[in-house]
Amino acid sequence: MSQGFSRRRVLAGLLSGIGISMLTGCDRMTQSAGVGAILRQTEKLTMGSQRLILGPHTLAREYSASDLSPVFRANGTQLPDSDEYARMLEQGFADWRLQVDGLVHHPLSLSLEALRRLPARTQITRHDCVEGWSAIGQWQGVPLGRVLDLARLKPGARFVVFHCADELEVTFDGSGRYYESIDLMDAYHPQTILAYEMNGKPLPVAHGAPLRLRVERQLGYKHAKYLMRIEVVSSFDALWGGRGGYWEDRGYEWYAGI
Repeated sequence: MSQGFSRRRVLAGLLSGIGISMLTGCDRMTQSAGVGAILRQTEKLTMGSQRLILGPHTLAREYSASDLSPVFRANGTQLPDSDEYARMLEQGFADWRLQVDGLVHHPLSLSLEALRRLPARTQITRHDCVEGWSAIGQWQGVPLGRVLDLARLKPGARFVVFHCADELEVTFDGSGRYYESIDLMDAYHPQTILAYEMNGKPLPVAHGAPLRLRVERQLGYKHAKYLMRIEVVSSFDALWGGRGGYWEDRGYEWYAGI
C-alpha cells in the first residue's frame, strides 16, 4: 500500500468517524482548544517526518499520457457565484489579473497572457481528494517560485496565501471567500505550479479557470482554484480563522502531505 493511499484511507476514516458536520464547520470537538492543540501537534510531527524522509525536492510520481483518467471529477466549487467572475468569464478573462503583493519588493499584476509567456512546466500527476477518490491529469503552468522571484521576497516572508474568487459560505470575516496557504518550501518545490491548462486545453471552469494552484505533494483541498491574488506573509494568524485556509478554519489539517 502506497504512503499516499494509506494516508487518504486514514483521513477518510477520520472524517467518517467524526461525522459529516465537520465539513460545514459545526463539529464542536475539532473546534475545542484542547483537541485542536493535540491535532496541531500531530500535524507538525507528520510534516516534520515527511519532509525528513522525502527531502525538499523529492517529486511526486509523474505518469504518462496513457494513464490519464477518462473522467476527472471537479472538487469544491464548480462555478463561482459572483457577478465579477461571470463578467470575466464572458470576456474570456481578458481583463483578469493575478495580483502578487504582501512581503515583496515588486508587487505584480499579471495577465493570463503574461503568465503564459513565462517558462512553463508540464506534469502528469495524481490528484488525491480527502473524500477518498483519485484521478490523473496533465497540468501546464508557470512554477510558483518563478513568480515569487519576479516579485522579490522581503525578509520575514514565510507563507504564500492564495485568495480565490469562489465563495462557499459566510466565513469569519463575513466574505465567504475561499483561501489557502503553503510555506516557502512547498512554494518553491519544482512541481508547485500555477496551472492554466489541463489535459492540453485551457483550464476548464469547473477545475478553476483561469488559474489554479497545483501543489502535488498535498491533498486536493490545498490546490486552490479561481486564483485572484497571491499574498506573501510572515504569518496567517490574522487571516479569517487564523488556520491558514478555508477548510483548515473548519478543522482540516493545514499540512495535508501525501
